[in-house]
Amino acid sequence: MTEASTDTVTPAPDENAPEPTPPPFTVFTVNQRRWIIFLTAFAGMFSPMSSFIFYPAINSIAKGLNATVELVNLAVTTYMVVSGIVPALLGTAADKYGRRPVYIVALSIYLVANIGLALQSSFPALLVLRMLQSAGSSGTISFGYGIIADITTEDERGSYVGLMLVGPNVAPPIGPILGGIMAAKLGWQWIFWLLAILGGFCLVLLVIALPETSRSVVGNGSIPPNGIYRSLIPMGKQDRYQEKAEETIKKKEITLPNLLASLKILLSFRLSNVLVCNAVAYTVYCCTQASLSSLFIDVYGYRDLEAGLIYIPFGVACLVNTLIWGKILDRDYAQAAKRHGITTKQAKSKTDPTFPLETARLRSSFSLVGMASVAACSFGWAIQAKTQFL
Repeated sequence: MTEASTDTVTPAPDENAPEPTPPPFTVFTVNQRRWIIFLTAFAGMFSPMSSFIFYPAINSIAKGLNATVELVNLAVTTYMVVSGIVPALLGTAADKYGRRPVYIVALSIYLVANIGLALQSSFPALLVLRMLQSAGSSGTISFGYGIIADITTEDERGSYVGLMLVGPNVAPPIGPILGGIMAAKLGWQWIFWLLAILGGFCLVLLVIALPETSRSVVGNGSIPPNGIYRSLIPMGKQDRYQEKAEETIKKKEITLPNLLASLKILLSFRLSNVLVCNAVAYTVYCCTQASLSSLFIDVYGYRDLEAGLIYIPFGVACLVNTLIWGKILDRDYAQAAKRHGITTKQAKSKTDPTFPLETARLRSSFSLVGMASVAACSFGWAIQAKTQFL
């Protein structure tokens, strides 16, 4: 007697069955993304605001602390040095551990630093607390870029970057006016009280309503966050696009951020060239803005409020520049694409490896460098000659 063998019949796949819908790049809705970008723009305002609101009060702070203007300008220098180092550390931490925790830690440091600056009465305290203030605020813009990369695709990223940069671009025209008014009417300490109030309000908003967006923590937003990653007002659609349990992010081992990781780009000759050119331009920019109010007070006898108002043309130029040069860049792309025989959309999508991308990007930059060089030299001559026309 033999056992009857049974064959397992595998059903043929249904060719007409619809393919499973791939998960979206992000589960955050358009309105939710706009809210997130608003919060990042608000937080990104504090780094330039803390610089520009300080400039008109340099002379008043020097008198209040019985220090020289040169010493108080040292607080500007240390602020800039820290602002160049800390984003490399915190940016790496935000990529690894999530945006929310690093945002909360950074703005908490910023809040404490401003309260200390408002209460201190010595130059050493000013120097240390300004460095702490810079440590808390300088990474917020880079955090914003990281969030935009988390929740937007490459083809829509430009418009969201423009919205996020509204916050940092508002600081140059508004900060000096507020600093001049505070120094002239209420005392320079109120500059830091104002920053503490605004920073504290922003911190509360982030704790309540900023969702975690880091793709290493919540994926496309569908992995439910826990603990500090969870905002008090939930966002996303975790119920609809729930990730598999094995795809959830494991708890990360706490390690110190590696500063050298972000400095590896300096080993690239092409990238280091770009960084050096931008560093030179930024150095001229910082030197001009930091000395502007003190020069006008010393050379032309301006008062604190008037010294704040002289920053208005620069601030207006920053806002106008944001609008104009985006259109000029689009024009350059269009002209380069036309010469290359492709459409502007194809040029921006980088699908054609032979397209001269660098030429399209740099075509108008040479005129900017020339104008900036002439303007900087002319400004220096006008101040030295004590002319009334600047």
